[in-house]
Amino acid sequence: MNMIALEKEVKMLRSFAISIVGKDPEGEYRPEFVRKILRTANERPQFRFSDAKSFLAEIKKADA
Repeated sequence: MNMIALEKEVKMLRSFAISIVGKDPEGEYRPEFVRKILRTANERPQFRFSDAKSFLAEIKKADA
């Protein structure tokens, strides 16, 4: 599979995932949520996690 085909497939999968989580209980899309997710998906990652412990530590910091 070449890079262009792979990029296209990743975009389709991302779109599918957003369509699933971007619905509220009534099944309607929440445009502000979808925009936020799409904006975040295009950002560079801020952290690199080496194990579950460091991942959970970052989540706890963000939750505080």
